[in-house]
Amino acid sequence: MRQATSFVVASIAAAGFLAACSHSSSGSGADKPGDAGDDAPIPVTVTTVASQDVPIYFNGLGSVLAFNSATILAQVSGQLVAVPFKEGDEVKAGDLLAQVDPRTYQATLDQALAKKAQDQATLASDKLDLKRYQTLLPGGYVNRQQVDQQAATVQSAEALVHADEAAIEGDQVQLSFCTIRAPFAGVVGIRQVDVGNLVSATNQTGIVVLTQIKPIAVTFTLPEQSLAQIRAADTQQLTVLAMNRDNQAELARGQLTAFDNQIDQSTGTIKLKAAFANEDKALWPGQFVNARLLVRTQHGALIVPSQAVQLGPNGAFVYVVDAQQAVQIRTVTPGASEGGVTVIAQGLAAGENVVVDGQSRLQAGTKVKTSAMAAAPATAPAPPPAPPKEPQPPGSAAGAAQ
Repeated sequence: MRQATSFVVASIAAAGFLAACSHSSSGSGADKPGDAGDDAPIPVTVTTVASQDVPIYFNGLGSVLAFNSATILAQVSGQLVAVPFKEGDEVKAGDLLAQVDPRTYQATLDQALAKKAQDQATLASDKLDLKRYQTLLPGGYVNRQQVDQQAATVQSAEALVHADEAAIEGDQVQLSFCTIRAPFAGVVGIRQVDVGNLVSATNQTGIVVLTQIKPIAVTFTLPEQSLAQIRAADTQQLTVLAMNRDNQAELARGQLTAFDNQIDQSTGTIKLKAAFANEDKALWPGQFVNARLLVRTQHGALIVPSQAVQLGPNGAFVYVVDAQQAVQIRTVTPGASEGGVTVIAQGLAAGENVVVDGQSRLQAGTKVKTSAMAAAPATAPAPPPAPPKEPQPPGSAAGAAQ
């Protein structure tokens, strides 16, 4: 009995000791720094809602296209005796590109000239005979039939002279084909035929390809929904920026010249064409670029950095910091985004502060400690340059060139 009583007393004493230790541990934990920090302001980065002019662009994938490209073919048969250009050279319209041996065609022309001289002499003699017959006719020394026959002989001789002149013109054309000149200014490519080879009008390989570089065109596509805004704008004044493949650097700036007369039903896109002066040769035929069409400029737009706009169950919203350094949740209507900023159509006023970094711990009424960040300005569009004139293609730009 005494042993049982001792066991009970010991158990009660142990329980009391454990309770005291637990109370002591709880009391010391409440004094740890940081546990009372639930009410401390949350550090965030804010920026001020700004009012600026914002350019509105339509973006599409495009490719560079030469206004004119000609495969230079021989139009006569003969030996190629000269190719004076250097591959990759920039040539002017009329510059010599190739020379076919002209001796055969020069000889043919000389023969035609001699034939004309012979027929002209015959014509002169026939005219003198006709004049004599006409003089002798009143005296009865010749009859009317002889005069008429001589008049017909003169007409026949005149026809021969006209035929000779036509043959001479044809031979001159053939001789001119021996000298092949650039039909327009451009850059010559890799030579396809070397000096000493025989060329002919039936050989479709070509001597070289000439491509116009300045000015140059870019064709690109946009969704069909953008066509209405493009047509509403002054098409001849719309600026197009040609950007590099990663869309980070501007290569050239030109003007929209045309859009296609139908929408591609398979892709739901419309094709557009822009002209670029390309004086620095930044654009090259066949090159892929990102085309940015400046449709309009939204004046006095309210903008915030794009990272300030959050998406929630009820749509887009931002965290606005009021004068008491407390956060408000404000539903907004975002517009176009450009250059890292977003236009706010409704929901904000100029001068308000919005949170751009540190939103993950925020809720309505949260106290914050702010640090300012300068708003990223939208890039205002430069005045559009004078549109380069689109050159008219030569009569045989895609085929043989003289």
